[in-house]
Amino acid sequence: MDKLRRALSGDEAENRAEQGGLQEIIDASSLSWETRLKWFLICFIGGFLFSILGSVMLFFFNYRAFAVFYTLGSLSSLGSTMFLMGPVKQIKAMFSSTRIIATVIVLLSIVLTVFFAVKGKAGLALLFCLIQFLAMIWYSISYIPFARDAVKKALSGICL
Repeated sequence: MDKLRRALSGDEAENRAEQGGLQEIIDASSLSWETRLKWFLICFIGGFLFSILGSVMLFFFNYRAFAVFYTLGSLSSLGSTMFLMGPVKQIKAMFSSTRIIATVIVLLSIVLTVFFAVKGKAGLALLFCLIQFLAMIWYSISYIPFARDAVKKALSGICL
């Protein structure tokens, strides 16, 4: 509806000039809501299954496989939301001022988890998996209004 309104008011050409060719590519490759929802579910469930598989590897003391599968699960789950929001909007939201620290910690911990898993440093890979898990929780609750404040208040009540 907004596209139609912009086109009828003559603002669409002005908006396209401001946004460049990227908006044209996005508009040409946009998916239907059903397709977006299907791929979101596929990626999210795949991420969940990768995480479960990684947890199974932990019980077999295969720490490298755990770190790799857990990280694949995190990436798949994180990527699944791009189907709902769109990649440009998702990246803008990830690097907004309220989430930039959590995003950087999540991405850095993902890279370091894989790095230490490949190097065979199981202890460090597990440490960065834990950091990745906590950072992903903190990142995820940033999308829920006032959730971070509630968590901070609850943790300060527990610690004091």
